Amino acid sequence: MEELVNITIDNQKITVPKGTTILEASKKAGIDIPTLCFLKDINEIGDCRMCIVQVEGKRGFATSCIQKVEEGMVIKTHTPEIIEARHVMLDLIISNHDKDCLTCTRMGNCELQQLAAKFNIQSLEFSGERKEHPIDNLSPAIIRDPNKCILCRRCVAVCKNIQKIGAIDCSNRGFESSISTSYNKSLKDTNCVYCGQCIQACPTSALREKETIDDVWAKLKDPDTYVVVQTAPAVRVALGEEFEMPIGTNVTGKMVTALKRLGFDKVFDTNTGADFTIMEEANEFIERFNENNNIPMITSCCPGWIRYIEINYPELTPHLSSCKSPHEMLGSLIRTYYAKKENIDPEKIFVVSVMPCIAKKYERQRNELSNNGLFDVDCVITTRELARMIKHANIRFDNLEDSEFDNPLGMSTGAAAIFGTTGGVMEAALRTAQDILTGKDLDKIDFEQVRGEKGIKKATVNINGKDIKTVVASGLGNAQKIMEEIKSGEADYQFVEIMACPGGCIMGGGQPIKNSTTRAEIDIRKLRSDALYSIDEKSNIRKSHENPVLKKVYEEFLETPGSYRAEKLLHTTHGKNI
Repeated sequence: MEELVNITIDNQKITVPKGTTILEASKKAGIDIPTLCFLKDINEIGDCRMCIVQVEGKRGFATSCIQKVEEGMVIKTHTPEIIEARHVMLDLIISNHDKDCLTCTRMGNCELQQLAAKFNIQSLEFSGERKEHPIDNLSPAIIRDPNKCILCRRCVAVCKNIQKIGAIDCSNRGFESSISTSYNKSLKDTNCVYCGQCIQACPTSALREKETIDDVWAKLKDPDTYVVVQTAPAVRVALGEEFEMPIGTNVTGKMVTALKRLGFDKVFDTNTGADFTIMEEANEFIERFNENNNIPMITSCCPGWIRYIEINYPELTPHLSSCKSPHEMLGSLIRTYYAKKENIDPEKIFVVSVMPCIAKKYERQRNELSNNGLFDVDCVITTRELARMIKHANIRFDNLEDSEFDNPLGMSTGAAAIFGTTGGVMEAALRTAQDILTGKDLDKIDFEQVRGEKGIKKATVNINGKDIKTVVASGLGNAQKIMEEIKSGEADYQFVEIMACPGGCIMGGGQPIKNSTTRAEIDIRKLRSDALYSIDEKSNIRKSHENPVLKKVYEEFLETPGSYRAEKLLHTTHGKNI
């Protein structure tokens, strides 16, 4: 039976389980204690001291995010002494921080800025020499600006403890302290995989995506350029959050309307590309499974994961599927099939992908993801960047009517929609694989064994009398466990899905950033994931191989999955471009 503790917080008597922190107990009592370095289950170190409280009978202040409650404890959270101490600490943090809030990408969504407003900081008591650090903007995906860093270590915790990468850490001491890489190298010269989870954890703009909005605006203004945009499944269930809509709202129709108003010549759906990915990947898996060749086969949709395996497990790259990711497949088809069909010079087409992912910026410039000297995709912008473009164009997003994606590459299935959540690629592939292996149109659609929020999900699926052992992992810390099993020979999986971001693309580094309070109190992952499963459930077609557009493109252009042309346009190699 759970042991309970009786305490008093700001004259409120409450009972909480033993082991509860003062911060958690205060939330139960409806009392807000400010935090800055705290990130639930990720960074609970009490460094910033913004969450200090007074405990009757104890000297000094207690740090509420790490101090556990005790029987009979009497706590004060907002005495004049506490408020003054927090004010001083906040003043010191701001005094060594860039104050270019009006031009900062996190303006209005900066936790430091929000605390400054809450504490009515109008002038600084402390001033003096500021340490100026060089800005690292050499990576293809992430900008690191130490001058905006408040040394909260949230990025370090998520990179080291959750993702098990450790590309950044705290270096030096005192006034010389900074969050940096080994030998202060650029992120591009480290083992960083560009997952962007550090950006999601950062309370300021010390870490941010490498913005490419201006490139898109320039092409949209060029009358000689045919600008095509495609949007990933996870974008449509998160974009609305940037316009104060509830988390997990499906804004597909409004998103398409907004893109058309921005001036894109065609608005296509990356989900269509996902259906092609499943068609190619399912057939590739069946061939490998039957021949016991490079089994287990591991999915290749996530570029952060691809970079991770290339750096850390290069000997296992033959296990990767050779399939390009969905937006790269669709980009390739836009430059070939669509360009030929519409009699457009491929060199005049500019393909823009709207992604929930920072690593897609890295992926799109990999040399092997090109044909005839042209990259499959020219530019990647994140969900956040698209929101900025919509706001820049003064479009009232919440008032927009719904529109449909353009033909012919705008029709997709429910299977494609669930690509955006962990387990979705596996489930979509199994739907198609079972029909191919049995030669029947089976009623079984939902493979709930591979669903859910667990970081690692294992399941054995029987298809046509054959057991297929599968495992789904999200978050690179979990991926590492699976890879070690495979490397040691302990595992006998046949099919493996891995996504770099915990929860999959819905929690990608390019998605709307939520502050620490929202992350602690709301299950963002579940709300976004449920929205994608809802799209799937409401779809008229829920198996990728039944997409009529897919059938038509194979009939008119690709011939069959794995054909010479399909291999050339929809498949790639790994391990050569790290």
